[in-house]
Amino acid sequence: MRAITFYDWMKAALYDPAYGYYQRSDRERWGRAGDYRTSPERSALFAATFARYFARLYEELGLPREWTIVECGAGGGDFALVVLETLAEQFPSVFDATSYVVYDVSLDALRRTQERLVDFSDRVKFSLSFDEIRVENGIFFSNELLDAFPVHRVVQTEQGLAELYVDGFSWSEGKLSTPRLAEFCAQYAPQLVVGQIIEINLEIDEWFARVAGKLANGFVITVDYGAESDELYDTVLRRNGTLRGFRGHEFVDDVLAQPGECDITASVNWTQVKTVGERVGLKVVEFASQDKFLVNAGLLAELEYQLSLAKTEAERAALTTGARDMILPGGMASSFQVLVQRRVREEDKDVA
Repeated sequence: MRAITFYDWMKAALYDPAYGYYQRSDRERWGRAGDYRTSPERSALFAATFARYFARLYEELGLPREWTIVECGAGGGDFALVVLETLAEQFPSVFDATSYVVYDVSLDALRRTQERLVDFSDRVKFSLSFDEIRVENGIFFSNELLDAFPVHRVVQTEQGLAELYVDGFSWSEGKLSTPRLAEFCAQYAPQLVVGQIIEINLEIDEWFARVAGKLANGFVITVDYGAESDELYDTVLRRNGTLRGFRGHEFVDDVLAQPGECDITASVNWTQVKTVGERVGLKVVEFASQDKFLVNAGLLAELEYQLSLAKTEAERAALTTGARDMILPGGMASSFQVLVQRRVREEDKDVA
């Protein structure tokens, strides 16, 4: 068996059509019974607050007669369901103008989302192909998508940069598989020390170029966990990188041991995301920790609204607990970030 780059190994472990983690229909990936819980599964307030924010962006776009929300990597459909319900109930004029597109590379995920959104079947389209998506006015939204892109791993040696390969179930070192890895380190991680390992997500560059090419006028909203380059590649705090696996809501000690059996992620380099975005015409509008973003976007107003509708103390307790999870200092939400980028069609740039 020949050694392969970790990028190729991770891509197969997560996305192989037959055995990849995200493609398997026999695994419960999300929620309490799965391997991890994302914010939409922890509290409906997350998606309802974003729905409020989307309604605000709709106004900023000039109240177009039609607009499109594209959710990339929708998981089990929790976010999409609450967004559509909230728009229909609280912002009917926005809802009437909305087309919702769910894009995912996982057929299993699309099937599950389609089941969740059956009540909105006249308004939602599902796509395995990014090529068929085109948005004149609207939003591209993703939550915990970038961290699941396959990554390369490199290590600084006394002789220079080397790439980490997978040889069976073990790591080995070899020459860089592409000069782009050295270029990346020169731009974002020039101060690596001997023995330090970092992950390099080259797919981020391609992703934002593709999104920018599909969006004429609107916003790109990215929710994920990561850090700016200087923090992400800190020689003391993250000497061994940020690669990790999850199974049953616990960390996996050896991500190579059982390919296809666990989620695998690496933290996002926000400096890279912003740099690439600017290059392809996406201007940063807002960048904040998730908890601060949600407060500014109206989470407390949404909580008050939901509490007014709650019929039992159990419902009220669930809502307040969910709100605390979303905004509690030092909680999970504070370790996530929200980046909002704006793309303006060429003819509107002078007045934007």
